[in-house]
Amino acid sequence: GNGEVTEATICGLARLSDPEIADWIHHNVAFPNSMVDRITPATGQREIDITRENYGIEDGWPVFCEGFKQWVLEDKFPLGRPALEDVGVTFVPDVAPYELMKLRILNGGHAAIAYPAALMDIHFVHESMENPLIRAFLAKLENDEIIPVVPPVPNTSLQDYFALIENRFTNPKIGDTIPRLAQDGSNRQPKFILPSTADRLAQDLDVQGLALVSALWSRYFEGTSDGGKPIAFNDPSADRLQAAALASRNDPMAFIGITDIFGSVGANPQFQKRFGEAIASLRSQGAAATLQRYLDGTLAS
Repeated sequence: GNGEVTEATICGLARLSDPEIADWIHHNVAFPNSMVDRITPATGQREIDITRENYGIEDGWPVFCEGFKQWVLEDKFPLGRPALEDVGVTFVPDVAPYELMKLRILNGGHAAIAYPAALMDIHFVHESMENPLIRAFLAKLENDEIIPVVPPVPNTSLQDYFALIENRFTNPKIGDTIPRLAQDGSNRQPKFILPSTADRLAQDLDVQGLALVSALWSRYFEGTSDGGKPIAFNDPSADRLQAAALASRNDPMAFIGITDIFGSVGANPQFQKRFGEAIASLRSQGAAATLQRYLDGTLAS
């Protein structure tokens, strides 16, 4: 968790100059793991204009965010702590189940809707949720494939958690964008989507929807939307991802064969089959029709 990472970093730096101080920090300072959740879109001209026009404030970098906020913190403080629960902090013995829930359901949801929306020339996240195909795709994917492989979280209904997230995604005031969700997929897909895929494959469960997400990502990296508009990539691996996506037109396995991203998932025959069906449909019929086929249960036909 982030607490262990912070401790390793601080103790490692301290050890370079004074090993005794590093040992003291390790034995006496608490580094509790935590999870925070609040959708905060990138600042752009829209946010600058709203701040000036609605509030009379000239700010070159206002930070917008949603009303929802969540902070989950491990209760590991050797010398006491402030009563942060009085301002909304949830104290737990282990933050890992909460973090995994967020990564799989919320971040995974963002990763799932980013690429169909981009291929359909949709700019804002709330606009993607106004599209009945994308909203239904997200709901089916979450309820049928993602949530069933998320471990239980204390005192939490995963279905209620998704319903809350679905509502948060519809908020038009924060102006979250599809380009923000689509960026850095080479880092996000292995964290947010592929672990759910791997868990389902390990249990011999179907991955049709999750493979469709990977196919949508591949189709996105071919570089043009279904409407013919060029797609601007924001990913450190953009060049090799686009090369692999274009190569997959002749060899469907070229994209999912990128082993440092897909790992063993890309070599799984069931995943390969589902990916092949999805990418073929996306190229021949487009994103909207492919989502409809997934919803109708005819994507494999």
